[in-house]
Amino acid sequence: MKRQMLFKTLLAAAVVALAGPATVAQAQTKLKWAHVYETSEPYHTESVWAAEEIKKRTNGKFEIQVFPASSLGKETDINQGMQLGTVDMIISGPSFAARSYPRLGIAYYPFIFRDADHQAAYSKSDVFKEMVDGFRAKTGIQILAYTYYGARHTTSQTAFTDCAGMKGLKIRVPDVPSYTATPRACGANPTPIAFAEVYLALQNKTVDAQENPLTTIEAKKFYEVQKHIMLTGHIVDGLTTQVAPHVWSKLSDAEKKIFSDVALEAAARATAQIKKREGELVEEFKKKGLGVHTVNRQSFVDAVLKTVTVESLGFDKKDYDRIVAIK
Repeated sequence: MKRQMLFKTLLAAAVVALAGPATVAQAQTKLKWAHVYETSEPYHTESVWAAEEIKKRTNGKFEIQVFPASSLGKETDINQGMQLGTVDMIISGPSFAARSYPRLGIAYYPFIFRDADHQAAYSKSDVFKEMVDGFRAKTGIQILAYTYYGARHTTSQTAFTDCAGMKGLKIRVPDVPSYTATPRACGANPTPIAFAEVYLALQNKTVDAQENPLTTIEAKKFYEVQKHIMLTGHIVDGLTTQVAPHVWSKLSDAEKKIFSDVALEAAARATAQIKKREGELVEEFKKKGLGVHTVNRQSFVDAVLKTVTVESLGFDKKDYDRIVAIK
């Protein structure tokens, strides 16, 4: 009888021992966080920080692996992956989210933001909260944070100083109508090419020019295959941190708060680094032998407002007026 009891006790202990690790493994959730940026850029380094921070604050429940540099697909692919369930989190421009919820795309209307601080104020505004809620209602995707990407400037093999000087230029832009607005207004030939293919397109002279923030021009080494940078600042660009519906819907309120808090902290950290680096790069590019040129910005503003109106791109003038009025 004693032997039987001992055997049952040992058997029960063995079952518990075997079940223990399995229970822990089942409790942990592995997530894939994807983006198209280089490992040297703050969007990646701060995503890695955020992944670790979420793991810490949830006592190891969430194990998040960050996939940089289009390793899980181009930007269109990873946005689609949020709905397909192949990707759990992304950092991506809201222009891609605007394909599902067009209202978000107004942030890319040229010259709508004065600067990075204006964009940051927009990310905390009632109008942006309405858009976040509307996007989630439509797609189930939750936008957690807005990171400053930088003011987009134009690089080219030839220099120009006003809107007229852009005429006839074959310029790479993302495949989004708002990005084509400034080149179109100035008589250039906007040519959509995937982000990962821009360097080769410039090197092979498939296009003459491209437009991106100074930090991206540095990270992607576009300065190696371009001679001039025009400080057009036509779009103050940003990236949103997003969580897929199949993840967000299963989080507890406490977990949602952790994800949101961490994403906002990571966005603020990345934004500070981008702003600092932008301030250093003009002189660094000049030292590399590039021409860096100021432009008649108003000539671009006037051409855009006249040629490609807010309404012509499908946006609401009331949203535009509310955003422009943000202090």
